[in-house]
Amino acid sequence: MTNPSLLILPGDGIGPEVMAEVRKVIDWFGANQGLNFDVSEDLVGGAAYDVHGVPLHDDTMAKALAVDAVLLGAVGGPKYDTLDFSVKPERGLLRLRKEMDLFSNLRPAQCFDALADFSSLKKDVVAGLDIMIVRELTSGVYFGEPRGIFEEGNERVGINTQRYTESEIDRVARSAFELARKRSGKVCSMEKANVMESGILWREVVQKVRDTDYPDIELSHMYADNGAMQLVRWPKQFDVIVTDNLFGDILSDCAAMLTGSLGMLPSASLGAPRANGRPAALYEPVHGSAPDIAGQGKANPIACVLSFAMALRYSFDAGAAADQLEAAVQKVLADGARTADLMGAEGGTPLTTTQMGDAIIAALSA
Repeated sequence: MTNPSLLILPGDGIGPEVMAEVRKVIDWFGANQGLNFDVSEDLVGGAAYDVHGVPLHDDTMAKALAVDAVLLGAVGGPKYDTLDFSVKPERGLLRLRKEMDLFSNLRPAQCFDALADFSSLKKDVVAGLDIMIVRELTSGVYFGEPRGIFEEGNERVGINTQRYTESEIDRVARSAFELARKRSGKVCSMEKANVMESGILWREVVQKVRDTDYPDIELSHMYADNGAMQLVRWPKQFDVIVTDNLFGDILSDCAAMLTGSLGMLPSASLGAPRANGRPAALYEPVHGSAPDIAGQGKANPIACVLSFAMALRYSFDAGAAADQLEAAVQKVLADGARTADLMGAEGGTPLTTTQMGDAIIAALSA
């Protein structure tokens, strides 16, 4: 049997730094548990534009379609702000999502016990928080047509179209219900059915999928604006939240900050199962490229490390290894290890990116 394949796209800013620590983790599992991967590496985002003049080369896209999973660091930076929209670094990521048909974006928001005081909310509100936001990723207002900036009379008008088909809603709803069966069996679907026809269809289809195939799942519906309020009021009322592309983008960032640091949060973007049974998959940390600290050893690699843990769980049927890696991160934090973004009022000397990676390896080896 051949090893599972993994394409690494470090990207821009702090992407290469955090990805270097993930490479240590990958190597550790190969050396210590015989869990080996065929790893290749390529360019995306600004790094690809600098070499190829596009944010994602066709050859890289072909590699992404061929491997079992893609692990991405981050894209973007002020260097590329003046580029035409069509070649901005973020277009490379959007192309990956679209052409790999990664319709289900999983964004966990988990508050580690050691970091409960870092949230802007009261500790009792966030302690023990563990929710999963399932965001539809390949349709909606980010991809709908018509779109663009047009002349209308004596002024310009910007147009974006919110568009969903029944099948697009159906498949992401099933993704959320399947996840809920492995968690607490509870899903909250969020939309704006009170003012948007796409929201009415969303609610109808999600309810139909539940009633037909998932009667064991407790389903509730909530308007997305109320959902945002409830996330900061009492987030532990939720377990799995399923929502569309735009609202998912907003709500998942809101949920991310409940935990205290974007540097802690991973994500998975999944598609339909391929011939080998594995889903098309891309894993990436929630944080951006953070160009202001790039190259300074200040970046927190944990989100990228936990993104690899999600890959172990969802792409490689290695749930025990994922549990082990997540436990190692928990132990490192419980022991007081902190990068600069996690330094509290008590002060101290933060670990560098490399030192945090080494601490995780040490915890794995303990």
